Amino acid sequence: MKICIIGLGLLGGSFSLGLKEKIKETHIIGVDINPLHVEKALELGIINESASFEEGIRKASLTVLATPVDVISQQIGKVLDILPETSVLTDLGSTKEQICKIADQHPKRQQYVALHPIAGTENSGPEAAFADLLKDKIMIICDKEKSSPQALMIIELLSNILEMKIRYMPSDEHDRHLAYVSHLSHISSFALGATVLDKEQDEQSIFDMAGSGFSSTVRLAKSSPQMWSPIFVQNKQNISVALGSYIQKLQYFKEIIDNEDIEATKALMVHANDIRRVLSGMEKRK
Repeated sequence: MKICIIGLGLLGGSFSLGLKEKIKETHIIGVDINPLHVEKALELGIINESASFEEGIRKASLTVLATPVDVISQQIGKVLDILPETSVLTDLGSTKEQICKIADQHPKRQQYVALHPIAGTENSGPEAAFADLLKDKIMIICDKEKSSPQALMIIELLSNILEMKIRYMPSDEHDRHLAYVSHLSHISSFALGATVLDKEQDEQSIFDMAGSGFSSTVRLAKSSPQMWSPIFVQNKQNISVALGSYIQKLQYFKEIIDNEDIEATKALMVHANDIRRVLSGMEKRK
């Protein structure tokens, strides 16, 4: 199977390596505006060959958009224009509603399957890719009724080959949920990192005194701004609501600490502790 991957970073590279490990005859055509990424992807065996944007799409039976979501929004119509009638298009973007709305206007909409693999790290670029990134992770397919049965079957098959667990949901519902369980956590981490850097000018103090709790909480602040700033913009309405609720909770936390209200502080933390039960149940369902 010939697959064209446009965007040779963490997700695109890991998608490629995962399939190449499972299906030895997989042939990956790589497209990236950064020639250094193309060079590194060839060196690491992520791709078998490089091509221009149009050439890669025309040669492949599946095209995968693994670029930032604002770029996907610009590319999706162009790809569908070029896409052969027997080929399939998918994307790996972290927002889905705006991208799907653009695809909905195209006469080849049925050849497109909207994807979001719930996987990633704080690292970026082809060097960050690894074959098992997607294994045992959730693959969300959005608006599946708008994709042809054949296109859907191919994407489901590849997801199963990658040992992913498939879930289906509308694109607007996807973005609403992700604002809380993914996008908000990244914003929190970026804000915490910026706060510490602004207030703790002595880097040695941060190094000496920050424990594992700080490191794990701020880990996401190392994520790519080029990837995440377009996500925040595309999902701004849902994120604004989520962020408003979060700010209210932080403000309440500040007030009860300022008032030395130990019982209210304990009650808030006990309520938050219930997330352990939810996450435990999630792990069992997996």
